[in-house]
Amino acid sequence: MALASHTPATWDEILSTTFHNYRKSLTDNIFNSRPLLNFYMSKGRLRTVSGGISIVEPLIYAEGQTQAYTGAGPVLIEPQETATAAQFGWKQLAATIIIDALEEAQNNSKEMAVNLLEAKIMQAEETLKSRLNRMLFGTYATQVGETAGQVFTGLPYLIDEAVVVGGIDPATNAWWKSVVTQGGAVDAAGLEAALRNAYNGSSDAGNDRVDSIFTNAFGFGFYESTLTPQVRYTDTAKANLGFQNLMFKDVPLFCDFDGGGTEHADTAVPALSTTSANYYGVNSKYVGLVVHKDRNFKQSKFTENLSGSVTQGGGSATASALDARVSFITTFGEQTIRNRRRCFKVVNVTETP
Repeated sequence: MALASHTPATWDEILSTTFHNYRKSLTDNIFNSRPLLNFYMSKGRLRTVSGGISIVEPLIYAEGQTQAYTGAGPVLIEPQETATAAQFGWKQLAATIIIDALEEAQNNSKEMAVNLLEAKIMQAEETLKSRLNRMLFGTYATQVGETAGQVFTGLPYLIDEAVVVGGIDPATNAWWKSVVTQGGAVDAAGLEAALRNAYNGSSDAGNDRVDSIFTNAFGFGFYESTLTPQVRYTDTAKANLGFQNLMFKDVPLFCDFDGGGTEHADTAVPALSTTSANYYGVNSKYVGLVVHKDRNFKQSKFTENLSGSVTQGGGSATASALDARVSFITTFGEQTIRNRRRCFKVVNVTETP
């Protein structure tokens, strides 16, 4: 049935219904379409919180008090400083859905309007998952209107021995350092040795160790070349999800095309590379993605008119000098870490000729 008129309320109703029907699929597609994002979902590392000035991760960094004694004592009682917290600021990510006046006129029926909106939502979905995954890897190049401090914190910063994260400086808190190895030019044996040393160094010699390793296409291929065909090296549970993986010890090593190239300084973005790689050993007990429960890929209403500024606030959008209707899909959150010692990275790996 044709729409009687192009009123904002009508388009809001269509958008709301269409988005409601598509929302679970959209969220699943975002988190299940990239190895790193899927890792957070499959390990239950996507944590939702209801608010707060910042995202707080409690930390235990020292042993408590214990003392051997005889008979009735005495036992020395002396308060110990053993815990603190890392604080991470909220990051905000938005994708826009824009229906211009011509598209609205051309899709003058409910069925056509729904088809148009589904296509627009899918476009927003692709943009969100691509940019979010690159942010998490630290390979995202800021766009016009963005600053480096506004994007989600990437693995190169979280898993590090020098970068201040969560408000804690590893220079004065040695327990807040990851195991970091400069790989350099290595052969197959050298790569395996670097990964093995980093793996062992970030382990507690028991079960507290990394449970996934992420690298780019070059790093994946280089590691694969070190294995013999007789070795069973694929985690079939992960392979069934469609992600390439190899096994290092008992840990799946994933290829993610957003994994970048050479390691970078705080203010630089690593170029994607076919000749170098970083390997990030992630322990899902301590690294994860936190999102606000009320802004977990939440839609805003379409603009109610064609005047005002194009802004996002209070759950609604407004537009100015724009013959179009605009809606936002937003998420608030951050990638956090609460134990850097149990994660590692081997960086700037190249293959010797």
